[in-house]
Amino acid sequence: MFHVKNYSGNKVDDYELVLKQLKALLDGEPDSIAILSNASALLNQFLEDVNWVGFYIWKEDELVLGPFQGLPACIRIPYGKGVCGTAISDRKTQRVADVNQFSGHIACDSASRSEIVVPLIVNDEIYGVLDIDSPSTNRFDETDEVYIEKYARIVEDFLS
Repeated sequence: MFHVKNYSGNKVDDYELVLKQLKALLDGEPDSIAILSNASALLNQFLEDVNWVGFYIWKEDELVLGPFQGLPACIRIPYGKGVCGTAISDRKTQRVADVNQFSGHIACDSASRSEIVVPLIVNDEIYGVLDIDSPSTNRFDETDEVYIEKYARIVEDFLS
């Protein structure tokens, strides 16, 4: 199943286009809140079958809710807890096909069934995470992971 709105029929080409759009949208913007706000809005507009797209920012040894698109969310997530906290502790993308099978999952939205979380590292320091939830199990595949990670790298570049 293809999960990109207004797609051309080629998932990779569509992701490449949204990466170009992100760079153009953020070009010259120095403010981190503006960067994260537009990055979450663009990705939310681009992806289908998602119910939350946003950022958590690392502050004083925990993740704190940042700019996002979706329903109200958990405000603080401890290091190593849930999918987001695990992405930070492992410094590795977490792609979870079924959040109910993830030990220690934090259910901010009971409708979420799958999730992908990419850690953001700026100047070799933890900055936060890009978090995307879906109401469908097994929503995110390897192509999504590759391109969402590329998306996160672009955001990191603008934050550095």
